[in-house]
Amino acid sequence: MEQIDEAMLRQWIGRRESAEDVLAPRLVRELRATLDLGDEMPAPGEIAPLAVHWCLSPPTVVGARLGADGHPARGGFLPPVPLPRRMWAGGGLEFHDALLVGDTVRRESEIGDVVVKQGRSGTLCFVTVRHTLSTARGKALSERHDIVYRDLDAGPGAARPAAREEAAAAEWRREMTASPTLLFRYSAVTFNGHRIHYDRSYVTGVEGYPGLIVHGPLQATWLLQFAEEIGGRRPASFSFRGVRPLFDFEVFALCARREGDGFALWVETNDGKRTMEARAA
Repeated sequence: MEQIDEAMLRQWIGRRESAEDVLAPRLVRELRATLDLGDEMPAPGEIAPLAVHWCLSPPTVVGARLGADGHPARGGFLPPVPLPRRMWAGGGLEFHDALLVGDTVRRESEIGDVVVKQGRSGTLCFVTVRHTLSTARGKALSERHDIVYRDLDAGPGAARPAAREEAAAAEWRREMTASPTLLFRYSAVTFNGHRIHYDRSYVTGVEGYPGLIVHGPLQATWLLQFAEEIGGRRPASFSFRGVRPLFDFEVFALCARREGDGFALWVETNDGKRTMEARAA
């Protein structure tokens, strides 16, 4: 493995970029259809689904500038971390205003931190990105995006901490599955080329996982919308972290219970393993 120069990578802290996109009716329709929320064409000015912002302004490069994993090649806005596995580790959202169909949405992004750590499975590099999304009405959303990079040699699940099994049972539970078609459609609507979500020969033969991996943002979207449904209102804040990978062949459930003025939420496989934990308030 290439030696990691943490001092060089930390020079990316403070680097900024901006992007702008239109929240088009077709995009909202495609996300809703992907999530089985209906397939009607939304009207201009209609409130868009929570987490639709992950469909806006995705990194867009030609095929020659993609890495072997389907992500844009290292460097540019994100630091060139020389570890081959890149995963969405978690994040946090604060909602200031709803996004409406037809809005022009501007995103301002900044590298907040770069930290190299030694874990049980080897070297890990954590990159924190902070995003602010705004419309003509003002600030709509603040986001912290946590990315983790790790080595292939560590084994597919070794970098993730063991799931914390808590005694309190779920008050709400909804069983689900994630088919390869669903994963492909979510990759498409978010313009995510990461091959671990749709290329079975790559994810099993190169990265060593037993199946296709369910996107972190997709799991977070389910939990966020679940919190909206059971709470009867849109959360003002939402935080989440990945615990272990969730695979396309696993039956799982969205789980929630009341906690203070909000909800503790998690994704749990049918054999009791948590793959994501979250809190909505």
